[in-house]
Amino acid sequence: QVQLVESGGGLVQAGGSLRLSCQASGTIFTINTRSWYRYAPGNERELVASISGRGTITYADSVKGRFTISRDNAKNAVYLQMNSLKPEDTGVYYCHVETWRDPFDVPYRYWGQGTQVTVSS
Repeated sequence: QVQLVESGGGLVQAGGSLRLSCQASGTIFTINTRSWYRYAPGNERELVASISGRGTITYADSVKGRFTISRDNAKNAVYLQMNSLKPEDTGVYYCHVETWRDPFDVPYRYWGQGTQVTVSS
């Protein structure tokens, strides 16, 4: 069983920065993708950024150029550096891991408990 613990959220003024961390415990298979999602009031869940085990990175258009996702496999962690924050970045940010024992298997999926990010104008 994998557990994910996020940290680093908080209240920041527009234009500020925050760095989210997601620490994983348990066994994550070599084939995996780690992602950050967010839920904002009145909006649907949004994929913010993802990074595969091979280092392929995807960003939502709304955060390109401002957010940077990275991973440290030795620490079993993934990070989200958020710069130039805007009020519309406000939401609960969740860490997500998708991992495959075998590429042809159904993946295992895990979620963290979420961390609140609030950006004031």
